Amino acid sequence: MRYSIRLSYDGSEFSGWQIQNNSISIQEMLQKALSLSLGEDIQVTGAGRTDSGVNAVNYIAHFDTSRINMTDAAGIIYKINAILPKSITVHSIDDVSEDFHARFGARYREYRYFIHRKKDPFCRNYSYYCRYDLDIAKMKEAASLLLGTHDFKCFEKTGGSNMTSTCTVYEAELQTYTPDHVSILGYPAQDGDFLVFRIRADRFLRNMVRAIVGTLIKVGRGKMSVERVAEIIASGSRSDAGESVPGHALFFNKVEY
Repeated sequence: MRYSIRLSYDGSEFSGWQIQNNSISIQEMLQKALSLSLGEDIQVTGAGRTDSGVNAVNYIAHFDTSRINMTDAAGIIYKINAILPKSITVHSIDDVSEDFHARFGARYREYRYFIHRKKDPFCRNYSYYCRYDLDIAKMKEAASLLLGTHDFKCFEKTGGSNMTSTCTVYEAELQTYTPDHVSILGYPAQDGDFLVFRIRADRFLRNMVRAIVGTLIKVGRGKMSVERVAEIIASGSRSDAGESVPGHALFFNKVEY
């Protein structure tokens, strides 16, 4: 039988989703917890790779086993969570069709990247501190250029193993938001102090979202024109795009099948 598993994780302690030879990954920890809980070797396939330090909410993976009784799903989840470190939690396990595939069956995936523009001790672990003045309107205009089907190799980490760098972006927007410590606790802040970039696409290249955000920040700082972003996408030159921003502020947010 095939099962899907929904989980969330803080990626700061890990080398990313995929198993690595010399570092600890989310996939490795989940496989060990499932194997111990079910008493057999379990291999897990995830919805997509996340880079080192990147977080995820409602991430989906699948695995095969004959040892799950869905009438005791809550008990199985409890055992798995007791084995997993505090930085990873499983929300649910569901039986799915034998042809369900967490990676290849996905119609789209969504990421969000968080930015704060003033020093904030309560955002530092999950948001990128950008101390520069930013032209938000120009950043939004530049983000709109990402929509559609393009070759995005200008935002791909050098040495990527993808067979194609063509992706279709369905949504790309920059918004302001108010974090809980501001709305609930009254932490001093102004409108526009907190930004979140949301992007939804059929697939993503390695380091793609972080390179896009770095490029948008370059536009916001006045270091690059909006028109230049379109030229860089057309040229495919990674060296002309912005620097990649840190991974701790990036969240894999959603996957749909």
